[in-house]
Amino acid sequence: MPMPKAHDYIMDITAYVPGRATADGIANPTKLSANESVFGPSPKAVAAYKAIAEGLMLYPDGGSHELREALAKTFKLDPTMLVFGAGSEELLSLLMNCYSGPGDEVIFPEISFIIYPILTSVTGATAVTVPNNNDMAADIDGILAAVTSKTKVVIIDNPNNPTGAYNSWDEVKRLHAGLPDDVLLILDGAYAECATAVDFSAGQALVEASNNVVMTRTFSKMYALAGLRAGWCYAPDNVCDVLNRVRLPFALNIAAQAAAKEAVLDVAHAKAALEFNSAGRSFLTASLSALGLRVIPSQTNFIFIEFPNEEPVTAKNAYDFLTENGYLLRHIKGPITGAYLRMTVGNQQQNRSVVELLREFLDGGHSDE
Repeated sequence: MPMPKAHDYIMDITAYVPGRATADGIANPTKLSANESVFGPSPKAVAAYKAIAEGLMLYPDGGSHELREALAKTFKLDPTMLVFGAGSEELLSLLMNCYSGPGDEVIFPEISFIIYPILTSVTGATAVTVPNNNDMAADIDGILAAVTSKTKVVIIDNPNNPTGAYNSWDEVKRLHAGLPDDVLLILDGAYAECATAVDFSAGQALVEASNNVVMTRTFSKMYALAGLRAGWCYAPDNVCDVLNRVRLPFALNIAAQAAAKEAVLDVAHAKAALEFNSAGRSFLTASLSALGLRVIPSQTNFIFIEFPNEEPVTAKNAYDFLTENGYLLRHIKGPITGAYLRMTVGNQQQNRSVVELLREFLDGGHSDE
């Protein structure tokens, strides 16, 4: 029977698969697979979310003006350079579609947010992946060497997902300085609020000093509002003009605007969340390293754990063992990532339980089947 036909290249896309949330035979597994905040959202954000219920019949503010002013005040941003979307993924999608297409090339690290190749394929552009450096962050020299006359977009997630590694501010500036002026550099800062390294910067100054850099951010991670799908980007006027012509007029819903505004203004809660995450991240890194496992130094709310490439103590076997015991981590298949598990930083009990389970696993408490 005749039917509408999508572009051929669309059917070659492998759909995004979210972090596992359920396991057969486990009633209430502990989900540490999606980098969701265990610390939770600001009570003020929760109160704002509940209070907005009586206004659900109204369209949201298409300009997100109150949230815009809150972000500008908290981070000392130019409010006119902000654009909002339903999570940073929507903004990344808009940017990719506006600045790349068939015949163009988009460059990003080989190990990076798995949505990048999907978004690139949707535009009809060609993905050019560059192996990560030895620290598992973006390889700046490799990216610059990959630039051609067809390159239209370069994107790095900094800090990186799934490795947790980061590029220093000097390295990011060097990347930008080496790119042609007509190439858009996207700095995906989804985990920027997690970073504690003194030489890290999400990119605000570079956005303000150029016309080809965009910084994307989200309220899903450290602000713990993943369920509301709220994201924002900081971009020069020329890019904002493009985005405002194509974005959906009410992408950021009324509840997301209200909760995100209070979340960003609650600086004390954000500080407490950062301290909680940093302590848990340090504990996991030290404890798992003591077991003989390599843990990539992380600047995010998760860690990336390398396992031996030999039976029976592989990452896949560790993943299955943890799942059987009620703990869901993320195992990303691939020639490199297949040797790793990604684990969200949990609370103290969850972190200690995973460490003890992995100790048992490495000591032979796993199945050889």
